[in-house]
This record gives sequence, C-alpha cells and structure tokens, in this order.
Amino acid sequence: MHHILFVCLGNICRSPMAEAIAKNIIKQQGLTTKLSVQSVATSPEEEGNPPYPEALATLHQHGLDLKHRSRPITAADFNWADTIITMDHANVTNLKRLAPSPEAAAKVKLCLDIFPERQGQAIADPWYTRKFELTYQELAQAIPAWLDTLSAQSADH
Repeated sequence: MHHILFVCLGNICRSPMAEAIAKNIIKQQGLTTKLSVQSVATSPEEEGNPPYPEALATLHQHGLDLKHRSRPITAADFNWADTIITMDHANVTNLKRLAPSPEAAAKVKLCLDIFPERQGQAIADPWYTRKFELTYQELAQAIPAWLDTLSAQSADH
C-alpha cells in the first residue's frame, strides 16, 4: 500500500480537492488495495473547519463530495506518507521545515512537477485567487498522473 498525503496551507481548498479527486479515481480504478490518500495543512489556522464552501461547490459541480475536517500535519503523518504532494513553494518550504527527518523531507513533491513542462510551477491558492475551477482543472490533470506513477511504483516493490 502506497500512502499519499496532499498538503496545502489551510487544508480547506486545494488539498481536500486533491483528496476527493484521488479517492474517486482510486475507487473507479479498483486501486483501494494499492493506494491510500489523506490531506492535511501546514498551518493550524483552519483546524476543525470543513472545506471552503466554494471548494466544495466546485467538487459538487464535478460529481464529487468529501466529508473532511482540516487538521495540521503531524510527525505521524510524515511517517505514514510514502509521498507528500503539495501545492506551492511556501508549502514545500514549510513542510521541509516541519519534517522530523531528512528522509521525511525527501518525500515532499510539488504537485505540478509530475509534468516535465510544468516543473517548478505552483497551483495558486483559490482562497486568494477565487479561481476554484482552475484549481480543480489543474488538480484533475495532475492527480491521475501521480496515481498512475505511484501505483506503478508500488507494483514494483
């Protein structure tokens, strides 16, 4: 089983959207014994809050739902996760600072880096940009590519 952790600043927009998209694909493709996903925040600011209403509305427009409450990342999350996929450079910096070990820090990946032509590009926080559909579309492109790659890697081990 390969454990994937999606992370953003507050865990109310991008990472829960990524979690919902991934869970749907995993279920549709029968990968529930190969891949497991969760999402968390780098900040405790939104702890206990549900996904932001516009993030949930965007998921609903695409036939997805997610029962979720924000929570900050813990050392246990770093241990649980095989791959930590995050959304922007501030998230990467924060995660590497919070990581309990160099091995844990090495698990951190920028979401769009799955595409060679998009390496180093961030998925902007829609809480600020208000572009929830753009965020959904970027995640809907990247998440399947990550799941294909990670599922193939877990089959190799």
